[in-house]
Parts: sequence; structure tokens; C-alpha cells
Amino acid sequence: MSNKIELNSHKNLLRETAIGIVKRLKEKGFSALFAGGCVRDMLMGIVPDDYDIATDAQPDDIINIFKRTVPIGLHFGVVLVMENDFEFEVATFRSDGTYSDGRHPDTVTFCDARGDALRRDFTINGMFYDPIEDKHFDYVGGEDDLKAGLIRAIGNPFERFDEDRLRMIRAVRFACRFGFKIEDQTAEAIKEFHDKILTVSRERIRDELRKTLTGPNPDTSIKMLDDLNLLHEILPEVTAMKGVEQPENFHPEGDVYTHTLLTLTKLADGRKETDTREENHPASNGLDKKNLYGSWELAMAVLLHDIGKPVTFEIADRIRFNNHDSIGAKMAGKICERLRMSNAEKERITWLVKMHLYLRHAQEMRVSKLKRLFAHEGYPELAELYKIDSLASTANLDDYNFCQKMFEELKIEEIKPEPLITGNDLIALGFKPGPIFSKILDAIKDEQLEQKITTKEDALKKAKEYMSIDSS
Repeated sequence: MSNKIELNSHKNLLRETAIGIVKRLKEKGFSALFAGGCVRDMLMGIVPDDYDIATDAQPDDIINIFKRTVPIGLHFGVVLVMENDFEFEVATFRSDGTYSDGRHPDTVTFCDARGDALRRDFTINGMFYDPIEDKHFDYVGGEDDLKAGLIRAIGNPFERFDEDRLRMIRAVRFACRFGFKIEDQTAEAIKEFHDKILTVSRERIRDELRKTLTGPNPDTSIKMLDDLNLLHEILPEVTAMKGVEQPENFHPEGDVYTHTLLTLTKLADGRKETDTREENHPASNGLDKKNLYGSWELAMAVLLHDIGKPVTFEIADRIRFNNHDSIGAKMAGKICERLRMSNAEKERITWLVKMHLYLRHAQEMRVSKLKRLFAHEGYPELAELYKIDSLASTANLDDYNFCQKMFEELKIEEIKPEPLITGNDLIALGFKPGPIFSKILDAIKDEQLEQKITTKEDALKKAKEYMSIDSS
């Protein structure tokens, strides 16, 4: 319960601080309003995570009024104001000129609130609110579209998407986040401009994809990207899974693409269950699960886990996808590089894809092998990936449940025990360093994990045995 109270207190202070900034601007004779997403969220009954403020004060005025500021975009009239350890974007009302680079306006003209609304992306993001007077200002029909559940571009959608092509993916993200429909003319404009999405930097595409796949409806987002012709541009490897048949006894749900969409559905179901559990039992360990299901790496691994199947498809005694896990991991690595992911993200995603079948037959594995797996920091994500993959196919969770029971019962010192001996101990016995050292130490660690040896004396004795066998 304390976590929830702290979060509410944090959000209350955030709002009060934002109101204070608006009040101070007004006291100096300027107009100031909450703008964009925070207004949308408040109208939907959602407590905002941040507040943007729009004003007729110019950047120099803003810098002079507030003690701590950072001029993050003076050309666009944007100043970062820092109060109470919070950061707020305070921007001068502006209208934009042409966008020759498909991202930034070449010129801006400072204007009023109405003119500022007309240059924004979607109607639901184009509203303003005066928290002092408690008044809403809607020049673009955003409130009506909120009630209708529509994502509609402001003005001419072809112009909006030609200005900033990333808005095409943002339309999908907002539609999936709120369970809205993309308005017909807006959708048609996206379909027409779909082949221009790759003029956007890979980093910006990656960031939107991250928000979309870690949102509430990742399955719907992939289907929507596909319907709008964007998926083939961004992730052609995913559209290649369409129509790739699978053995019905292992995959009664259908082809590889259908299975992948279903795994994303199961991922979303897990998030919803975790959110409900966290809401009802905030003192439980649900927070860890919440973080797990919000993992970008897990979401990408779910999307890409069978990415190697189309290229490994063959019919022998039955349909087979030999080595699709290893080949898929290499393909996933190239996708990660293409999307400019960090090395850590790439390593985790490729590891998950490569290992996604590893828990099969876990009940027949040596305990040492399982303990080594449990010791890997990515194991919780791997377990969830295996669970999701299973739920989307045979629904057999025997191996998953077996592993989870063992993982939860074992203490950390049983999973990651201190080594009984090291290479220095082998040298002290008179052995010459070489490749055999790592083999012996690994073998001894396995026996330690199996609890066949528990003391340093036993380990040294076993090392001598291994050495005598090797020398013979």
C-alpha cells in the first residue's frame, strides 16, 4: 500500500508544481495553459505522468521568470523548466513552416493557442486546459474524437504525415493504447505514405516501436501496422511469417504469423493479470512481474522468437524448422542492429530467441544444468517467453511449472554458490595452467551444483582424479 501512496503523492506534487508554473506565468502577464497529452489524459480520467505547458511568453521571458531552466529548443520556442526535481517543457505558442526533412519545421512563427493547436499531430493531442480558471480550449474537435474513440489527424492528414512521417506509427501507438480506431481518411493517408516511413531515423522508429510493444495491446499494434502497410517496411521478417504452415499437432492455432500474434496476445494477458494483481495486492511481489511484463527485451523476443522459421521451413517426415532458434537469433541480432538498439538489448533479445525452446524436457535435465540456467539474469524473461509460447500452442506448461517451482524454492547460494576451488588451487597442486583448467573447474562446479561435493577438500581430490584421467 505504501508504494501506491507514494506514487499518488508524487503525482499530486507533480500536478501542483505544474499549476504553480502556469500561475507564475500568468502573474507576469502572460497566457499559459496545459497542452497536449496531459489534457487528453485528464479528460479520459487518467492521471498524467507529465505536464507540458504552452504560453505566449517568449523563450527569453521564460528563462528570466524561472530560476532553473535549460534552453532545449530555442529555435522552436521550447525551454525546460525545473521545479521540485521535476522537469516541464514550457513552449511558446507557435505555427510551423514547411518540413523539408520530414521531421523538423524549417521555420516557426510564434502565434496564439488556436494557431498552435493547428500544427499538432492528432485532434486528441491538440487541446489546452487552464488549471487556474478550470477551462478547456478545443479548436480541433479533440473532445468529440475522444468520445468517439477516434485517432484523427488535425487538418489535412496528408500534410500532417508529410511533415513528420513518424506520426504514422504514433497513430498506431495511440490507437492501441486507448483501444481507438484510426479515422478513415487518416488511415488512407498512412497507407499512401507508408513507403516513406524509412526516411525517419531508425532510433525514432525504435522508440515508437518500444512504446507500442510494451503498451496494452501489442498484438493489435502489429496487426494494425500490417493493415496500414507499415509492418513490411519496418519488420519485413515478421510479414514473411505469413502463410508458413506448422505441424498441426504442435501448433493447432495456425501458421507462424498467427502463432506470433497469439503470443503477443498472451503477453498482453499477462500484463493485465499482473496489473490487476498489483492493484489488489500492492504489497505482494507483483511489482517484479510488472517490471518483467513491461520489458522491451521480452516483448521483442516474443515478436521475434520464431523469426527463423520461414527460412528453415522444410517437409521431411513432417514439417520441420531445424535450427530455427539459432538462425532466428542471428536474424534478431541484425534487426536489433538495424533499429540501433544498445549492445545490452541486442544480447538479451538474441539470447532469448536462441534459448526459447530450452525449457523443453526440463524435467529430464541434470540439476546442475538447470541451476546454471537459473543463475543467468535473463532467466525470468526466458521462463515467461517459454510460458507465453506454450500457451499460444499446446498450452502444456508442465516444464515451465517444474522449473518455476524449483527456481522459487532454491536459495540464491544454491543457484550461485561460491566456487570451492579456483585455478590458483590447481596451480598449488602442481598442475600447469592450460585449457584443461576450465574443463576441470566446470566439471567440479557441476558436481557442486548437484551437491555431490560440498567441501574444498573433496573438490581438490576430484581435481586430482580429473588430471590423472586427462594425463593418461
